[in-house]
Amino acid sequence: MGMKNGVPRLLDILKKFGIKGTFFLSIGPDASGRAILQLIRNPLFLKKMIRTNAVGLYGMKTAFYGTLLPSPMIALSFPEIVRQIQSEGHEIQFHAWDHRRWQDELHIRSSQWIKDWFEKGIRAFTKLTGHTPSAFGAPAWLIDDRVLDILEDYRFDYLSCTRAPKPFIHEKAGLVEIPSDLPCFEEVGVHDGISTITYNLKDEEIHVLPVHAEVEGGIWSMHFIQLLEQVKRLNYRVTTLSEIKGLIPSDKLTVRKYRMELLPGRSVPCAV
Repeated sequence: MGMKNGVPRLLDILKKFGIKGTFFLSIGPDASGRAILQLIRNPLFLKKMIRTNAVGLYGMKTAFYGTLLPSPMIALSFPEIVRQIQSEGHEIQFHAWDHRRWQDELHIRSSQWIKDWFEKGIRAFTKLTGHTPSAFGAPAWLIDDRVLDILEDYRFDYLSCTRAPKPFIHEKAGLVEIPSDLPCFEEVGVHDGISTITYNLKDEEIHVLPVHAEVEGGIWSMHFIQLLEQVKRLNYRVTTLSEIKGLIPSDKLTVRKYRMELLPGRSVPCAV
């Protein structure tokens, strides 16, 4: 639903504002239905589903993918939309092979599983887009030391795998991290979202806003438009993460070790 309907809507919005963005693509199977296990195990996840109107965001059919219904491929099923993203001048990078299983099972999976996950995802990404990705954005901002060890084998220009307040260099992998420092609508809600997000904007600093196709490109798209109008009034320049990477003097960045933290509005810890 996000790839089929949300991404085209986001492209229309970005075109209206003359903005180029970075799209991190989930390439492979949509196993969203497996989230039912989280409803049983994690009360915070149930609260999040209710607060964000998950049925409205994702649709009933999506709730059965990977369980009662087979998992359809996400970006692989819509090559024409991927071509549209590229033709309109946006940046495309690698986000996931199987988002749900990474999010739910990374901690119990082997290093070999992680390697295979990257190999399948990057091979499919390259076939789909015609180029290898130069960046990785971790599903649910979830990483561990094994992931960073494996990432050293890839020639990524940067990572966007944490919710840290400002860019840094990963102690483990030595790679530049451009974090999502702003909250997303899913976390703060649409009523307070615009004021909360713009309140966090600081002059002369780099900010990254995480956007989800099924949210800002879905039933909350009008709130996203209002946010962009406010950002425009504040005279902020909006651009891709690759361009931001070029603006960052990497020799001035601090080397840091990530840690895991449960942020407000989220149901599981993410890297900060």
